[in-house]
Amino acid sequence: MRGVRAWLIVVAALVVCTLMVGGATRLTESGLSIVEWKPVTGTIPPLTDAEWSRQFEAYKTIPQYREMNRGMSLSEFKTIFWWEWGHRLLGRLIGAVFLLPFLWFLWRGFLSPGLQRRLWIIFVLGGLQGAVGWWMVSSGLTERVSVSQYRLAIHFMLALFIFSAVVWLLRRHIQGGVPSVAPLRVKVVGRVLLVLVFLQLYFGALVAGLRAGRVFNTWPLIDGAFIPSSARLFFEQPWWRNFFDNTLTVQFSHRMIAYTLVVVAIAHAIDAVRSRTSPAIVSGALWIVAAMLVQVAIGILTLLNQVPIDLGLAHQAVAIVILTMTLFHVERLGRALPDRTPAKLRLVVGEGG
Repeated sequence: MRGVRAWLIVVAALVVCTLMVGGATRLTESGLSIVEWKPVTGTIPPLTDAEWSRQFEAYKTIPQYREMNRGMSLSEFKTIFWWEWGHRLLGRLIGAVFLLPFLWFLWRGFLSPGLQRRLWIIFVLGGLQGAVGWWMVSSGLTERVSVSQYRLAIHFMLALFIFSAVVWLLRRHIQGGVPSVAPLRVKVVGRVLLVLVFLQLYFGALVAGLRAGRVFNTWPLIDGAFIPSSARLFFEQPWWRNFFDNTLTVQFSHRMIAYTLVVVAIAHAIDAVRSRTSPAIVSGALWIVAAMLVQVAIGILTLLNQVPIDLGLAHQAVAIVILTMTLFHVERLGRALPDRTPAKLRLVVGEGG
């Protein structure tokens, strides 16, 4: 199992690298620099001046060049090309790093039937992610100057689900651990935290897709108030479209979920301490609070500075750290014994947790 664990850790690390390069690709407006999808031959970058010219001429045919980058030099084009090419290369690398050892572990019989099924599902999701990535890019090649924020959010969230599945397998089916103790209330709120984290990540993707972080760059007020007027928040019809298309509503929602997350995380940590749950659970809850407070500070700085690439990537990196910590925490809570466990056993388990 040690080899399987090391393999999945490498896969998870590669997914994080791909997410970060994807974030840089978005922040540098590089995602539309490659206007064709060649899953195999696209691995090789342009090697001659003629091939570079062909790629550049293809880019000149799309609206983003005509409306945003008209007159850019070949050297400038190469910069955005390399970001997108690197992002796609990492995606292909993940596929190879996942599939080849997987087949070897299957051949050697190192994987249980249940683990095999879960790994096949992850592999299928990885293949789907490649198709979703092109589906996203294609949305910006004809009528838009950027990709659809809907498709960007789906692409981002699918990557996070794949990452989460790998992390969960590492914790639950391979690494294991000593059971802890926690009341049902603490378990439920822990799961609520995880749902809120995913929701916040989704709205973060919409903010990125709409470039909403470069609008309303004040804090704690937004559009001149802590809570903007309903006429500004819900002017699109039907009303629910504002949560996806209205930059003010999307950024406001992202802020409110952040505040909610911090409040719920602090309440959860206090409850874990007062309930005398296992030290590992208390520590996990407190670390989540600390990470969220850091994330709030980075988020505010990112907003006030109109999303420079360094702060934007730091904001995304800490978000992934929070997701990982919350996954660990919820998985640990899932293995926790109920609060009605005899006191003697609770003490022993708590010391081991």
